[in-house]
Amino acid sequence: MKNKVLLLDGGGTQTLPIAKSLYKKGHEVHIFFQHKLNYGSVTRYAHKKIQTYSVKNESDYKVFLKDYISKNEIDVLIPMSDPTAEFLSKHKESLSQLCRYVAPDYETFMKGYDKNLLMNVCRDHGFPHPKTIDLALAEIQAIPDSMFPAILKPNLTTGGRGMKILNSRKELELVYENNVKEYGECHLQEYVASGGRQFKVELFLDENQKLINSSVIHKIRYYPVSGGSSCFNVTVSDDALVKICHDVLVKISWIGFADFDLIEDPKDGIMKIMEINPRVPACLKSAVDSGIDYGNMIVDASMGREPEHYDYHPGKQCRHLGFDFLWFLKSKDRFKAQPSWFNFLNRNQAFQDFSFGDPLPFIYGSLSNIKKLTSENFRKSKERTV
Repeated sequence: MKNKVLLLDGGGTQTLPIAKSLYKKGHEVHIFFQHKLNYGSVTRYAHKKIQTYSVKNESDYKVFLKDYISKNEIDVLIPMSDPTAEFLSKHKESLSQLCRYVAPDYETFMKGYDKNLLMNVCRDHGFPHPKTIDLALAEIQAIPDSMFPAILKPNLTTGGRGMKILNSRKELELVYENNVKEYGECHLQEYVASGGRQFKVELFLDENQKLINSSVIHKIRYYPVSGGSSCFNVTVSDDALVKICHDVLVKISWIGFADFDLIEDPKDGIMKIMEINPRVPACLKSAVDSGIDYGNMIVDASMGREPEHYDYHPGKQCRHLGFDFLWFLKSKDRFKAQPSWFNFLNRNQAFQDFSFGDPLPFIYGSLSNIKKLTSENFRKSKERTV
C-alpha cells in the first residue's frame, strides 16, 4: 500500500537515503525544511518540499503542521532531527489523531534523550558508560580532583554545543553558570580520551519492544578531527553492542527508532554509551546500503503493517565528501589513514552527500556548510575547550 509520508526537518543528509527508498517504493514523499540552502530541499526524490517555521517556535509550528496534515491527507510522519523527534513524542496524543507515527511516550523519550537521565539509567542497571555527576544535585567544591579532566555537558544538546573540556574545579567554576544560562542544566562527565574506536548502533523496536532490525556503524574518520560527525564510516557486525543497546531501550520502555553513540575508552578498552539520538543519523546511508531499509520499515510499522526483517550485509562504506576533505586538511594522519583517503574506486563505497542520480543536494548542502563554517557563532558552538 502506498502512503503519503512527511519528513520533518528534512534538510540534512539523512533525508536523502530515506526519501529515495520511500520514493522508489512508490510512496508520496513530502519534506519540511527551514532554510533553502540544505540537502533535502532540492532532492529529486520528493513530491513536495515546503519551507516552514522552526520547530522551536512550537505553537506556530504545531498549527502549521496540523493544517498541512489535514489539507494534504498525510499518513505518516518521520522526524529527521532531534527537536522534531521530541516534538512528536511530546504531542503524541493529539497528533496521533491526525496521522500515524511510532514514537515513545514523552517520559520515556526524555529518559533516553536527556544525556544526564540516560547516564542515570546506565548507572542503575550496570550498562557501560562514563562516570557522570549531576551538577544540579552536586556541590562543585565536593567534586574530587580525580574526576578531572572532565567534560561539561548540557543535559539536552546536539552537535557538541555547550560541551567544554575542563581540567580542574576552578575551570568548572569559571564556566558553569554561563553554560547553564545559555544551554540549560548540565552534568559533568569523565573525559574519554581520544584513541578509542567510535561506533553508532541503530535499532528499530516494535510496539512490544521486539527488535526488528539493527545495524552497526564504525566511525573511522570524523570532523572536527578531535571528535565530531562521521566523514568516513563502514558498517560492521557486532551482536554484543546491539544486545547492550537493545537492553537499554527495554529498560526505559522505548519503541521505534533509536541511534546510539558509543566510544571505546582507551584506559580500559570498554565501549561506553554516550548518548541516544532519537532519529535516523546523518550517516545512515551505509546502513541502508547494507540492506536495512529503515524508511519503509518505519512507514510499515506506523501504518500497523508487520515491519519487514531485512538481511544485513555489513562492509559498506559511506563518505561525506565535504567533511572528509576538511579532515584531510586538518588531520596529521592524512597519508596514513586506513582505508586510504585516496581510495575512491571502491564498489562498496558510497557518498553521504553526493549522488550522480541526485546531484543538486550536494551543491546546496555544501554551500550551507561553507556558510556555517564562516559563521563565528557556529564555530564557537563547536568549541569544546575553555
